[in-house]
Amino acid sequence: MKLNTYLNFAGNTEEAFNFYKSVFGGDLTPIVRFRDVPTEGVNIPKEDENKIMHVGLPIGGQMLMGTDALESLGQKLVLGNNSYISIHPDSKEEADRIFSALSEGGTIEMPIADQVWGDYYGSFKDKFGVQWMVNYHEEKQRH
Repeated sequence: MKLNTYLNFAGNTEEAFNFYKSVFGGDLTPIVRFRDVPTEGVNIPKEDENKIMHVGLPIGGQMLMGTDALESLGQKLVLGNNSYISIHPDSKEEADRIFSALSEGGTIEMPIADQVWGDYYGSFKDKFGVQWMVNYHEEKQRH
């Protein structure tokens, strides 16, 4: 089983995914624009044709995917507080790098630090309104 995250944006999916690519590296999947997939009975306004219908970015064996929600198709994007993307880096240093890079221009909810439950954790909303958790759990060696 895989768990992937799909994000909706209000017209800035391409900017957001280029930003995520700058943080995580890798290559975006081929970008599918609304003009590329004509759908019978659906008229995409000229100003929306270049917006993103689908894009993905592989991250750590998972796929972060996104689309532009088009008001012209009756889609209304409401940024809420009901979802986070939880990233689990392999080191404290990588956790710091990801937290610092992704939170730039955003709002930190909980600064990244050692937590009472034993993990190194922080959370924030990035500059695109997406909520993230960065959690590093050090596996203790058993003797």
